[in-house]
Amino acid sequence: MEPLISSKLTTKYQATIPEKIRSILGISAGDSVAFEIDSKKQVIVRKLNPVDIEFAKALEGTMSEWLSGHDEEAYRDL
Repeated sequence: MEPLISSKLTTKYQATIPEKIRSILGISAGDSVAFEIDSKKQVIVRKLNPVDIEFAKALEGTMSEWLSGHDEEAYRDL
């Protein structure tokens, strides 16, 4: 098992991504990353490609109809 790699949060809730993690993800200063939370509440970090960012921006305005509390309740167990 690999040794634990950690980073400390600043007062602005920012953390430096350790060099080994940056290398594995292929990220550098200015790149965008995505944070996903799985069913076990584990955080997955991945590099966002420019296509991912543009796609997300394009969808941003079209998905507001799915943000109501009723929708959250109806789809919670899916």
